[in-house]
Amino acid sequence: MKYKLFNIIVTLIASTWRIKVIGQTPDSNSIIAFWHGSMLPVWYYFRNKNPYGVVSKSKDGQVLSNLLECWNYKLIRGSSSTDGKEVLNSMIDILNNDNLLLITPDGPRGPKEECKAGMFIASQRSQKAFSFVEVQFSKKYIFEKAWDKFKFPYPFSKITLTFSEPIIIPENYSKEELNQYIQVYNKKGA
Repeated sequence: MKYKLFNIIVTLIASTWRIKVIGQTPDSNSIIAFWHGSMLPVWYYFRNKNPYGVVSKSKDGQVLSNLLECWNYKLIRGSSSTDGKEVLNSMIDILNNDNLLLITPDGPRGPKEECKAGMFIASQRSQKAFSFVEVQFSKKYIFEKAWDKFKFPYPFSKITLTFSEPIIIPENYSKEELNQYIQVYNKKGA
């Protein structure tokens, strides 16, 4: 109940955003990844596509969870630092059942814009693709003190979502090869 007004206000503002998409938009059975600091437009864009989302059990995660449930998401609550194995198994189950899964691979605590291993392992084990979404805003408020420099788009902002080509991690990659791939991916930037 205490989040209801917040959810209404954010949803009203989000409904004014002018979202443009560049690249192929996956509809289902894949992973959509995007940075924690620019997440709101991506969550909003996929709200009516029967999505699943991974959200931490933190206090901030609870606020986001309430908003995402309002936006029709089914949620996996947890993070790599607290219950990583259970979260990873849930991600793989969701993908194996032909569902769309959204994740912020640098959340919930960073480092900022550096992918953790979860989405890569889930892609490899399920043999489902992931696409990374770059988000650009015309007008936004930046929370400078937040670890991720969280960006909140102003009403009527123009927002561009640019989707990468889908990538599937090869099934035969060893743990070492996967770790090398993640390091290279992080160095070149998503």
